[in-house]
Amino acid sequence: MMTAGEPDGEPSGAENWEINRAYLSLGSNIEPERNLPAAVELLGRYGRVSAASTVWETLPLGLAEQANFLNAVVLLETALGAQDLREEAIPAIEAELGRVRTADKNAARTIDLDIMLFNEAVLQLGRRHIPDPEIMERPFVAIPLAEIAPGYVHPVTGQTLRAIAARFDPVASGMKKREDVLLRVS
Repeated sequence: MMTAGEPDGEPSGAENWEINRAYLSLGSNIEPERNLPAAVELLGRYGRVSAASTVWETLPLGLAEQANFLNAVVLLETALGAQDLREEAIPAIEAELGRVRTADKNAARTIDLDIMLFNEAVLQLGRRHIPDPEIMERPFVAIPLAEIAPGYVHPVTGQTLRAIAARFDPVASGMKKREDVLLRVS
C-alpha cells in the first residue's frame, strides 16, 4: 500500500497513512462540459486525482428524450475508506453541483459519481457492490477504466480491464470522444 507524502512517494513526516485507490465513474447530461471538470476539481478536496480518462459522449439509457451524457473515469488516491467516500464525499460533491435524485435512476442529472473499483477489494456497501457490475455491462465504464488502468486485474473475474474493454466497440456502442472537455489531474 502506498503512503501519503511527497510526490516521490516518501512519507512527509507526520502525514503517514494508507492511500486507497478509488476508481470513480462520472456522468452528466445537464451542463456536462462544466460539471464533469467541476466534479474532478471537488474530488481534490478528498485526495489526489492522479489519472483521468478521455471524456466520452454517450446516448442516454432508459429515457431517450433527454440530452446525451458525458462520461469519464478518474483515479482518486485518498485516505478515505470506501464507505466514507460513498456516504460522505460523493453526496457532498453531487449536492454542491446541484444533483437532484428522482425515482428514475436514468433521469437527467448534473453529476453522477460512483465507485467502480476500490483498491483490489470486493465490497458490499449498502446496495452497491464493488467491483461494480457495470464494468462488465457498460462500454462507457469499461473503456474509460481501461484507458487509465489497462493492466488492473478485476478482483472477481480475473480479467484485465484491457481485456474487458476489448469486448466493446465504442462506435457500435454510440460512444464518441469529446476531446474538447478536459479533466485536470493533480
